[in-house]
Formats: sequence, C-alpha cells, structure tokens
Amino acid sequence: MEQPKGVDWTVIILTCQYKDSVQVFQRELEVRQKREQIPAGTLLLAVEDPEKRVGSGGATLNALLVAAEHLSARAGFTVVTSDVLHSAWILILHMGRDFPFDDCGRAFTCLPMENPEGPVEALVCNLDCLLDIMTYRLGPGSPPGVWVCSTDMLLSVPANPGISWDSFRGARVIALPGSPAYAQNHGVYLTDPQGLVLDIYYQGTEAEIQRCVRPDGRVPLVSGVVFFSVETAECLLATHVSPPLDACTYLGLDSGARPVQLSLFFDILHCMAENVTREDFLVGRPPELGQGDADVAGYLQSARAQLWRELRDQPLTMAYVSSGSYSYMTSSASEFLLSLTLPGAPGAQIVHSQVEEQQLLAAGSSVVSCLLEGPVRLGPGSVLQHCHLRGPIHIGAGCLVTGLDAAHSKALHGRELRDLVLQGHHTRLHGSLGHAFTLVGRLDNWSFCFPPGNVPSPHIRAWDLWDPDTLPAEYCLPSARLFPVLHPSRELGPQDLLWMLDHQEDGGEALRAWRASWRLSWEQLQPCLDRAATLASRRDLFFRQALHKARHVLEAQQDLSLRPLIWAAVREGCPGPLLATLDQVAAGAGDPGVAARALACVADVLGCMAEGRGGLRSGPAANPEWMRPFSYLECGDLAAGVEALAQERDKWLSRPALLVRAARHYEGAGQILIRQAVMSAQHFVSTEQVELPGPGQWVVAECPARVDFSGGWSDTPPLAYELGGAVLGLAVRVDGRRPIGARARRIPEPELWLAVGPRQDEMTVKIVCRCLADLRDYCQPHAPGALLKAAFICAGIVHVHSELQLSEQLLRTFGGGFELHTWSELPHGSGLGTSSILAGTALAALQRAAGRVVGTEALIHAVLHLEQVLTTGGGWQDQVGGLMPGIKVGRSRAQLPLKVEVEEVTVPEGFVQKLNDHLLLVYTGKTRLARNLLQDVLRSWYARLPAVVQNAHSLVRQTEECAEGFRQGSLPLLGQCLTSYWEQKKLMAPGCEPLTVRRMMDVLAPHVHGQSLAGAGGGGFLYLLTKEPQQKEALEAVLAKTEGLGNYSIHLVEVDTQGLSLKLLGTEASTCCPFP
Repeated sequence: MEQPKGVDWTVIILTCQYKDSVQVFQRELEVRQKREQIPAGTLLLAVEDPEKRVGSGGATLNALLVAAEHLSARAGFTVVTSDVLHSAWILILHMGRDFPFDDCGRAFTCLPMENPEGPVEALVCNLDCLLDIMTYRLGPGSPPGVWVCSTDMLLSVPANPGISWDSFRGARVIALPGSPAYAQNHGVYLTDPQGLVLDIYYQGTEAEIQRCVRPDGRVPLVSGVVFFSVETAECLLATHVSPPLDACTYLGLDSGARPVQLSLFFDILHCMAENVTREDFLVGRPPELGQGDADVAGYLQSARAQLWRELRDQPLTMAYVSSGSYSYMTSSASEFLLSLTLPGAPGAQIVHSQVEEQQLLAAGSSVVSCLLEGPVRLGPGSVLQHCHLRGPIHIGAGCLVTGLDAAHSKALHGRELRDLVLQGHHTRLHGSLGHAFTLVGRLDNWSFCFPPGNVPSPHIRAWDLWDPDTLPAEYCLPSARLFPVLHPSRELGPQDLLWMLDHQEDGGEALRAWRASWRLSWEQLQPCLDRAATLASRRDLFFRQALHKARHVLEAQQDLSLRPLIWAAVREGCPGPLLATLDQVAAGAGDPGVAARALACVADVLGCMAEGRGGLRSGPAANPEWMRPFSYLECGDLAAGVEALAQERDKWLSRPALLVRAARHYEGAGQILIRQAVMSAQHFVSTEQVELPGPGQWVVAECPARVDFSGGWSDTPPLAYELGGAVLGLAVRVDGRRPIGARARRIPEPELWLAVGPRQDEMTVKIVCRCLADLRDYCQPHAPGALLKAAFICAGIVHVHSELQLSEQLLRTFGGGFELHTWSELPHGSGLGTSSILAGTALAALQRAAGRVVGTEALIHAVLHLEQVLTTGGGWQDQVGGLMPGIKVGRSRAQLPLKVEVEEVTVPEGFVQKLNDHLLLVYTGKTRLARNLLQDVLRSWYARLPAVVQNAHSLVRQTEECAEGFRQGSLPLLGQCLTSYWEQKKLMAPGCEPLTVRRMMDVLAPHVHGQSLAGAGGGGFLYLLTKEPQQKEALEAVLAKTEGLGNYSIHLVEVDTQGLSLKLLGTEASTCCPFP
C-alpha cells in the first residue's frame, strides 16, 4: 500500500547528553535517511546538550538555535536570523536521560515489531515509531514551525488524529488519554471547552486531576509532544541572547555563562497557560529540578521572568487525540517487560530472529534480533534482545536478557534464570574497548535506598559497594559498585555476576574474584558505555541473523521477499557477506529453482548497489567475459559455474554501469537454470513411427489463435513449476480463418530450405542451410529463421553438435533434405500466442514429414522444450490454447519435471454460438514488447514481492472461478472475470497498458461485460465480451468518434472446435534452387 504523504521536514535534530554520542546518533539519522524514513533533502543534526542537566527546555532552546544557525548559513546569512523559520518545518527529538534497560537510551530501544511494507528491512526502534507518528500522523497539515517530541515514551496515534490547524497561532500541545490513577505520577493538562490550556499539573492532587477529567472519564496526559508556530518559535529563539537564558545554549556556555536547567513543559509552556499568574510562575520549580539551595532558586526565577516577558502573550492550546495511547518508559523492569510482550498471545513474538527450536519459546515471550542455536528455553513474559546464544539454556519467566554473544552462552548452561535483568555492555575505559555485564532483579526499585546493614547479598559488605564517607541514607542501587569492568588476570563474563544467585556453588571463589575486580556502579558505568560499539554490534548481529534468514528462505522455498534485506545490506555498506551467502546457497542447491532464485537475488544486490544509475536492468547478457561461467552452468556443473560467476563479478563492481551489466548476466545465468528445469518437459515428449511421406509431398499443419480468459503468467516458468499454473484459454478463429500454420516436405537435396511469411502463399524470408554453421544462430531469437532452425534440432532431424556434416546427417537418415514454411496472418506482437503456436505447427509438420507422429499433449511439451532451446523462454498457455480445441483449462503442478495437463470445459448447449456473437477482437495498433515485460515479471517473482506473490495465487484461483462461469454459461460472470483478469495483469506487469489503449477501453466500457488485452498486454489485440450480440459495426462507429486512437481495427472471432489439423497433400517436385 502506498505510504500517505507526510511532512517534508526541513531539519530534524536529535539532542543527546553525551559528547561522544553525537557522531554515533548522527550516523543513525543518516542511516534512516538512506532507508527513506526521512526525506532525502532534510538537514540532519545530532546536537549535544550544552550541559548534562540542561533540562528539556534548555535542550529545546539550544536545538532551535542550532537549527536557525544552520538554516541561516544555508540561506547565505552571516548572522542568525529568525526569518529562516518562516518556510521551515523543524522536528526536535530529545534523547532524554539514561535508561537502565538500553545503553543507547529509550529512543533506540528496539520494539517487537516489523514494518512489512518498508522498502528496507531494519530493526524498529522507538525512535522509528515516533518518526513515523510525527511525519505521517501528527505533522501533516501543520503550518511551518517547530515540532518538539520527547523519546522517553511509547505512543500510539491513529492515522487521522483529526487535528485542525485553521486560524492557529501560538503553541499547541498534543495530549493523549490516560486514567486519573495513571495521572497521579505524570503530567496532565487543564483546559477550557475550546482547548485553551489553563494549567499544567505534575503529580497533581486528587482534586487537581479531577478538574482535568473529560466526559469520557479520561484525563489529557502530557505526552511529550508540542508544536510552536513560527511566531512563538521566534519569541523563544529571541531569549538565547538574554541572560540567564543564554546559558541554555552552547553560545552562552562558550561565553562563560552559568548553566541553568529549564523544563520544556513546566517552564517554557507553563508560563503560557491561561490561569497561571506571574507570581506563582516565578516562585515555582519544575519537577525535573527537584529541591536545591536558594541561590539556584533565584537564578531560575530570573530565567522564568525572562520567559514570562517573551512568551506570556502567546496562546497555548491542546489537541486531544482520544483514540491514541501514551506510556512513559519508567525504570521499572516489570513495566518495561510488559510493554515488550503480549501476555495473552498464543505464541512467542519472534522478530528479526532465527530460532532453531521455536517450540521452546513460551507464549507471551518476545525475541528481537537474536540468533538462538540449539535448545534455548524462554519463559512467559521474558524478553531476549540482541543475543546470540547456544543452548542448552533455560531462561525462566520474567527475565530481560540483552547483549550476550555466543561466547557468553556457557555461563548460562545449567542455570535457570527467573525474574532477572541480565545485560551485556560495550565499554571504553581509558581508550580500551571491553565488555561489562550487569545483573539486577526484575522487582528491584532503582530509587530505593537500602537500610543500614541491608545490602544486595549477605556476603557483600557495604564498603564493597559504597565509599566509607557515603551516608547510609544514600545507599541505593544506581550508586552501588556491583558490576565488574576489569579483572586483573582474565576476561569477564556473565558468571562474574551470576554467582550472586548461588554464592555457595564454588566455595566462595567467585566472590573473591568479584572483590578483586575493578567495579563500577550503574551511574559510573553510563559515561563509559561505548554506544558506537553497541550499535555496531547490534547491526552485526542483525545481519548475521539476516544471512541465516536469507539462506532458510531460499532453501525452504518460502514466499518471502528478500529485497528489503538486500536494500538494507547495500545501504548500510555490507553487501559482501550477503553475496557470499547467496553464492553458497546457489552452489549447494539440489533444486534448480533454488539456485536460479539465489542468482536472481545476486542480480538484485548488484542492481541495488548501482543505486538507480548505470542504465536499465533489462538488457543483453552475452558478453564474452561471462561465457566461461555460463558454459559450466550449461554443462550442469553448478558449483563451478557459481564460483566462476563470483570471480567474474568481482571485476564488475567499480561503477554503476558495470554493476548493471553484471546484474543482467546474473539474470542470464538464472535463465540457463530455468531453461534446464523446463527442459524436464522432454520426459513427456514421445513420437510414434509411421510411413514416411514421399519426397515432395507436403505435410500441412494449421492452427487457430488463442485467447486467454484467466490465469495468464501462472504458466510462465518458473511460476509454472514453483507456484503451479492454471490458465483458461479459448482456441479462436479470426475473421473466420485459422491464421497460423506450417508445411514441410522432403526434398532430394541434402539441405534445409526455410521460408517465413505472412500467408501460406507469400514467403518473405527465405533461407538455405547447407552446413551446420548455417544453423549456429538457432538460439538467437531475432536471427532470421531461428525458430525454424530450432524446430529441426528439437525434432531430432539435425544434431547441431554432431561431428557429421549436415548433408551427411540428412542423407544417412532421410536420403535428402527438408523444406519448411511457416506463416501467421496475425501482426507481430498480437498477444494471441502466435510464436508458440507457430512452433507447434512447425514441429508437427516436420515430425510427420520425417515419418513420425506426435500427440497433441506431447507436442505441448515439445514446444516448451523448443522455446528454451530458442532461449525465448515463455510458458505453456499459448500452445495449449491454440493446439487444443475449444474451451479448456491447462494446469501444471508445483513440481519438476514440468508436466501440463489439459481439461476440456463443458459448456451449456448453444453457449458457444452465443459466445461467438458477443466476442470481438480489436487490434489496438500497438506492438507488444513481451520480452521486457517477461523480464520484469520474473524479476518481481524471484524477489517474491508480496503483491506479486498474492496476485499470482489469485490468478490461479480465479481460473477455477472463470471455468465455473463457462460451465454456467454466464456472460456477465465471464465479463467480471475478464475485468478482474486485466487488473491482475496490470499488477503483474506494470506498464502493460498504453495510454491510447486505456482511452479505447474507457470508450468501450459502457458496451461490454468485460475486456482485456490479450496475452501479456502492452499492445496487440484487445478482446471484448459485448453486452449485445453482433456489435462489430456499432463499436466501429463508437471508436470512429474518438480521436487519437491510431490505426485500430475490429475483427470477428469465434471459438475453434478443431485445434491443430494435420494433412498430407499431393506430391510437388522441388527445384534445384527454391529461392532464386
């Protein structure tokens, strides 16, 4: 489904509190821009807060200044000017404070969800959800201005929140519903009936909260999202030059100003609330500041006075999204686990993870970005994230385990974890990279102070955890030096903490090792966390599990698209491991379909690496440099062929044009494997010896054309043997004639005389083959007479690779040569199955002239073989439609060897004549380019694009419905099938409907039950099922009144009940030179 139009952000700023995280988070923004989550022209800025505790208000002011500064410079100004805000949509995202359950903060906490419609496969972080909400839900429709959004909450917002921006000015807060009980620990808005904000309460009294209750019994929670109009943003920006607010920005701090801590909601916005008085505002304190000395209070009062002067006149309104939801991400492990799991779910959530024994994951558990090898048992309500574990491991209920690698698995063997939070961390201590681990209980209270003498373990003493001068009242979990970061003689692992669960298990050795280690508290650990290494490790694990996924999807032949994964690998700069995995799958595949799809995926990787440059994906694939790997594949040596392809590929990676050409050759390699798979249809080709016709005696084969009513494309390899095909087709005469035919006879000369023409008595292309070299271009479809040459080879009359000369072969077996003529009265690219039916008539005539007969069903498979030899590819519906009489359904199973079975559809008495009276053909005047359409369809199928896979299944399913329409003799039902079928064709091959054809169909629509272009579309014939009988003249008059339709013509059509006809004529003497 097409993504709705979102906000085209001018600037997106992500604020963060650590200087060494700026480049890390800048890269994360840029990665999301490459994934198309952020508009390509958006300026991305990761900005360090001026001070660690500058507050959300100070961070907002600093970010606004930085945005204005960059936009001013971009506009050519030498000073900061607020004029640049008038045409800008700015989004400021605040990282906020440290989070105990994710080293990269709440913004980069991964959620157990996927985006199946996203162009690039990626983990979904809270930041991604908030970006989507701001861009596509809250932001659209807003005027230029500044959006500010915290990232410390989980939001849910409907697609159309119903926010009106008519006559808007000032600032607007977005509120989401919550219960009065929830509001006791959060912020809540008090408004008048028009949405004007009267006051903002934080942890308000019961009476204050009750005043905020709305008619639905809910209260409007402070959700962390606010919008500033340009006017209000200008007023806010103006404060950056005035003390003490200048200290909120990097400019003020660089000038030596004393830092000041401001809250966005309880300082900046609170002063705009209608009922707040100046006196109350000046003496108030934001909740994030807490209690402090009088000096701090006085400094803050001065800052608030400045805010009051600048912003008091700006109105503050609220938009209440009643169907949304808000959940603050607290430091409670229980609440965090609940937000990542579905307690009532029937099974585990497995997201971007590969799990060998999924049955060991309990219902209500969650696994995100993990590789789980062997028996890994996970209890209900537990979460695994960013782990590569090797069993046997038992993680019981209520656990959060993150950041463990396979090397850490052994420490978990033989234990059952329960109600624990175990995390692995990447650290940088004095420039050295390392690992650290933390272990806390699910029920531990991070703000709880331990009573004197009561520490986390009876064997741990207070002075192990806190300095001697630390007051007992300050004994709390965040400040306890629990976590080893360096051991004097060995690497650390989870075992250096897990001993606390059973301190007797090793006689106290672990306790002594713990005491010997350099340990840090959680608070001390935060500045030492290496967030770049953390995100790199997560990315590496994501792609490791993705490679397992790619291998499994291909080998298990699943209908899952790997294209989003391919884009992820290319855009994040790591296509090499994916190419190596695809090579391994292709080389080791026992099924040609698996190998061909793997090669098609390699072609997709190369095409993605070209990034839309280098030319079209479709094109020639016969460069001499690639002939060596192709020859291996032709000989059936798959492993050698794949290796040679990879060796050649390495030479073509330097620029987009070469990448595209390499992609074409990989698709060519895939065609070789498709050809070999389809050639398995030879199993069902058999002939019977009969009396050899006399020299000069013509054998004439004639056939009707075909019209496809449903299921086309499902017969096309590889769909025909991977999905299974079903096509309903009609054999038809056009203007009373059977337009396709061939004739063959033996001649005394040991040569092959070939002729091609528009009619039986008019041959325009004449060729004489006197040696095998004249036949070498049989596999080049556009070479003169290529189809006829391929027919001789497939009929076994000529062996092109024999050591015997052509004349010797012909004389030894037949005592002379052959003359073969083919003709079609239909225009090139008609869409009526001409080339395949023509191949069938040529084979039938040749075989009979050589003293053999071949049954019609065998002939259907022989044509499949011939078209693979000819290298045109193609399915089986054309020959089924033309060689077999009447109305029928052809089917092939999802298996090899490829076998086509045909069922005649019985219709009510008199219905064939009724159908003839209502069926018309309109030649559109447009030539169909089926070759390019075929390449596009195969590329989409091998990519398993969801829409294409679903459509392919629909094609097969509708064929059976269409057959029922024929059995009922219902023209309206058949018309519906035709209309639906044309929509399916357009979805399968976008671009197959030229504008002139669309105009023609629109003009004809009132007069028909249904209509469709024949075959693959793109031009050729349009067939109509008219509402009234015998409408040829009437519709000619309708089209004549329409301008711009080009050189069209309308033709009568009737169902042919004979199919292929074969007859022997009298003997005619051949001349020495047939084509003077």
